[in-house]
Amino acid sequence: MTVTAAFFYLFATITVASGFMVIASRNPVQAVLFLILAFVNAAGLFLMMGAEFLAMILVIVYVGAVAVLFLFVVMMLDVDFAELRQGFLQYLPVGGLIGAVFLLELILVIGAYVVDPGLVRSPAVAIPSPQVMTNTEALGQVLYTRYFYFFQAAGLILLVAMIGAIVLTLRERVGVRRQDISKQNARTQETAVEVRKVPFRQGV
Repeated sequence: MTVTAAFFYLFATITVASGFMVIASRNPVQAVLFLILAFVNAAGLFLMMGAEFLAMILVIVYVGAVAVLFLFVVMMLDVDFAELRQGFLQYLPVGGLIGAVFLLELILVIGAYVVDPGLVRSPAVAIPSPQVMTNTEALGQVLYTRYFYFFQAAGLILLVAMIGAIVLTLRERVGVRRQDISKQNARTQETAVEVRKVPFRQGV
């Protein structure tokens, strides 16, 4: 076994095991930590494939932003997980049916999967050599030419999802003092400052 194959099996095994622990962990904080471990090992697999840009994006965006933000939200919110688990047996038949359908689809896909030798010999997109074009430049040319509209549509979907998450989580709490920029800008000296004559040796 070569060193490359050893690293591939190492990264792949840890990635699959971490993905399984994400859904098997009862503690949400541990699940997020396993998710970060899976992302880091998937980035190692991307590096072995020569896609260093995707590896760095995976580490910077998902590990540095999404996973850490999710961990912060889980640790800050007082989520009653016992209440969320109530009624689990009620939806177990429907969930089992959906899981069985997905398992059947995976078995059919894996059983009928055949590698086309012609596809391997002649890829759809020519892979440029590092002397002609870097990996990042080649990815940018494909992404912003052939898949430009799909890329913009994905950005719009993420924007709508972000706005929806903000609207759903925005709550007006009673007794919390908030800033009102329009009222602050409308204040004058007469409304903001009050001058009183205090008698000698007496309070206000």
